[in-house]
Formats: sequence, structure tokens, C-alpha cells
Amino acid sequence: MAIDIDEFEAADSSGDETNAERVGRFLLRNRDKAFKAREIAEQTGVGENSVHPVLGRLHDRGLVRHKRPYWAVGDVDAVKSALAYHDTVEFLEEELGSESREEWLEAASEMRNGE
Repeated sequence: MAIDIDEFEAADSSGDETNAERVGRFLLRNRDKAFKAREIAEQTGVGENSVHPVLGRLHDRGLVRHKRPYWAVGDVDAVKSALAYHDTVEFLEEELGSESREEWLEAASEMRNGE
């Protein structure tokens, strides 16, 4: 089954934590500092070619701030909330299984058709 390209880009083959989570957690722990992308890559183990797209997506969501060439954590509460949300979804998927869009669409269709 195909996955979204953002999910592909953010995926970390070394464990369950995504590159975005690693970067977000690192910047959150070091909220009193700003880093160059290369430094973030070195400290998090995220490849330097991957860290730029990750930072861009986090910036688009307001989770990091950028003043060339430095990056810093954005709204601390928003970052904590995003990480907690991801942890909750991950836990629920482990306990209950992943959601299936196809199953949802099929069930909705059956409800519309009175089945």
C-alpha cells in the first residue's frame, strides 16, 4: 500500500520515532538555543538531506522558527501538543490497529444505502 510522500520523507528507519519527532524533541529540549540545520542533523541523527524538508514542514505548521541560517523551537505548547497527539495516535494504533480509509468509506456508503 502506498504512503503519503511527507510520511515517507519523515520516516526514520532506525526506530518508530519519525525524523520530525526527533527534530521537534531536540529543539524542545534545547529551547534556549538556535541551531544550524547541519547541527540539528548531527545532534538528532537525521540525515542532513532529510533535515531541511523536515524543518520546512515543521516551520509551515508553526512548530519551529527560522532566521537564516538558524532554526529554533516555535510555540512550545504547540510542539508539546503535537508530540503528545502523535504519541496518543501511536499508542491507539498499537492497541487497536491502524485506521483503514477504505473501511470508513465502505461503512459510510453502507449507511447511505441503508444496509
